[in-house]
Amino acid sequence: MSLPPRGPFDPDDVVWNPVSTRLASARLVVAWIIVLVALVPTIVLGFAVGAVWSWIPAVVVLLAAVWVTLLIPRQVRAIGYAERADDLLVRRGIMLRRLVVVPYGRMQYVDVQAGPIARRFGVASVQLHTASVATEASIPGLRPDEADRLRDQLASRGEARLAGL
Repeated sequence: MSLPPRGPFDPDDVVWNPVSTRLASARLVVAWIIVLVALVPTIVLGFAVGAVWSWIPAVVVLLAAVWVTLLIPRQVRAIGYAERADDLLVRRGIMLRRLVVVPYGRMQYVDVQAGPIARRFGVASVQLHTASVATEASIPGLRPDEADRLRDQLASRGEARLAGL
């Protein structure tokens, strides 16, 4: 029995590193804060008007909250990165999949970022900057020690490739 072709988003020679599942928790907290901010006025509207139709916005907000709660963990599981000899691969997406390949020699600098909620959940993001403005290579949801290791590794590989030009 032969395996199905893996396609352009899953090259044969790549071992993907997943991001931390804590990223899902951090994103869920942000999403639920937004839901609560949107839900309060819709509930007030429902009580103020008192008609059945006035509760429709609250129901819509709650349905959106359920959808987001189910979607975010799946989105986080779809994020991965792989370090190869000459480049870094970053993939994400469920329906709209995306694979970014960044050659080490094209990297100008590497950022590590963590906002207050990300720090609370123990995750950080690594952002790769190249000469192209269109390159959007970032890896969210890394443990801080892995983000530091990856930053140092990518910076040293980028310097080595630039020196060879």
